[in-house]
Amino acid sequence: MSRRKQIYEGKAKILYEGPEPGTLVQYFKDDATAFNAQKKAILDGKGVLNNRISEFVMTHLAEIGIPTHFIKRLNMREQLIKKVEIIPLEVICRNVAAGTMAKRLGIEEGEKLPRSVVEFCLKRDDLGDPLIAEEHIHAFGWASSSELDEMIAMTLRINDYLQGMFAGIGIKLIDFKIEFGRLPISNEDGVVGHQVVLADEISPDSCRLWDRETNKKLDKDRFRRDLGEVTEAYTEVATRLGIIKEQNQHNATILSVVSNDD
Repeated sequence: MSRRKQIYEGKAKILYEGPEPGTLVQYFKDDATAFNAQKKAILDGKGVLNNRISEFVMTHLAEIGIPTHFIKRLNMREQLIKKVEIIPLEVICRNVAAGTMAKRLGIEEGEKLPRSVVEFCLKRDDLGDPLIAEEHIHAFGWASSSELDEMIAMTLRINDYLQGMFAGIGIKLIDFKIEFGRLPISNEDGVVGHQVVLADEISPDSCRLWDRETNKKLDKDRFRRDLGEVTEAYTEVATRLGIIKEQNQHNATILSVVSNDD
């Protein structure tokens, strides 16, 4: 597909103008970042794997009625998505204490939480994406009460589905971060409202995934904590999901991913 005008570039993805009004092309980079981009690296093949894994997850969530921005995968690194207005919040759902929550509350990492916990962070890289309360969201108008209710309900439903999906392949879903957007609803008179839809991506970049038997980390924490074998871990997730066939060698894996393109 020919490239169009670049709209936005983030730490892990680039957005281009889409082929039709109301669409964008989302390109997955091999860039890896951590600690608000203080740590950076290029991990060959990471973007390919995240593209395929996110496509798989978004497609299955749509099948259970979760509205998303995803339309279709275009090639090994690009997706066609609906253009949405991103709500400036990161929504985090936690099932097991890990990462900043474990440090913040003095809970041993790996301890199962009494129930799933939904947290919100303000999407502001310059501020380090600070943790905020629902009261802040209402006070500053970052989302309406009905939008907030929809986001929480969808997050918990996504959590239930993903926990079951990953449990079926021997993986524990520790936590995940998602984003939502406002999709315009139009009729012959123009835009008449907005629908809240799941946006961005769901991949090992945005989820903590541990092997159920060994607690081996299969996610971005391998990069954050200098554990090595980052793309190998992502490959293992894709292999268990049935997205790719081979796992023996990195090059063979990428060839397998590419050969499955439409």
